[in-house]
Amino acid sequence: MYSFDIARPSSVADAASALGQEEAQALGGGQTLIPTLKQRLASPSVLVSLSGIAEIKGVCKMDDGRLSIGGGTNHATVAAEAGAHYPALADLANNIGDPAVRSRGTIGGSLANNDPSACYPAAALASAAEIVTNTRSIAADDYFKGLFETALEEGEIITEVRMAVPEKAAYAKFEQPASRFGLVAVFVAKHADSVRVAVTGASEEGVYRWSEAEAALSANFSADALSGLTVSGDGMISDLHGTGEYRAHLVTVMTKRAVEAAG
Repeated sequence: MYSFDIARPSSVADAASALGQEEAQALGGGQTLIPTLKQRLASPSVLVSLSGIAEIKGVCKMDDGRLSIGGGTNHATVAAEAGAHYPALADLANNIGDPAVRSRGTIGGSLANNDPSACYPAAALASAAEIVTNTRSIAADDYFKGLFETALEEGEIITEVRMAVPEKAAYAKFEQPASRFGLVAVFVAKHADSVRVAVTGASEEGVYRWSEAEAALSANFSADALSGLTVSGDGMISDLHGTGEYRAHLVTVMTKRAVEAAG
């Protein structure tokens, strides 16, 4: 790596001020940014660490059917504390990476990075989440813009994620064994008035909702309702781990598994 300054603010206001510096970059758990710096693919002059900001950490109590999670909360804490309210989300968090990753990586960092194979974007989209920053609240449907792209503006910090807790939900992940990212993963959530199906790891456009499956499951919430539905391989990621057609097939398989797991 190369030399840079590091700021360690203790409040969101101080962090926002520090991010106003030229070529400043926020640092959450560092699970993506640190390797990026090591490869010299990014060159910020100032890293603004968010790890010391207590006000953006923790899994809060339910409010109006939503579970509030601080943007600086690590995966291990989500796994340990969200289960009483949202078991599917806790299960998702408990299967991210390995213990070292879960102790450092944060939900806000994952959503800000929006890796096309990350787990939390699927949970946020399926849970009709609100992504709360230091300046506004963004609906999940409006937040994800494509590979590594979000609606966040320069200097915005994810302070909280508000998940609508569904009646039933499950996350089914077909893991790439080396990274434990999802080669394809699907989060299915049955809400009182709708079913949401979010797919990660498959599309060249990043996380997305599978509307045809949502319509079928809204009429009949069972794996049988998905019989006959297929997904095109066009626009799917194709790499050494699997072709676009293979990933398209996995979308249907993992959606059925998620529905069965949700019960």
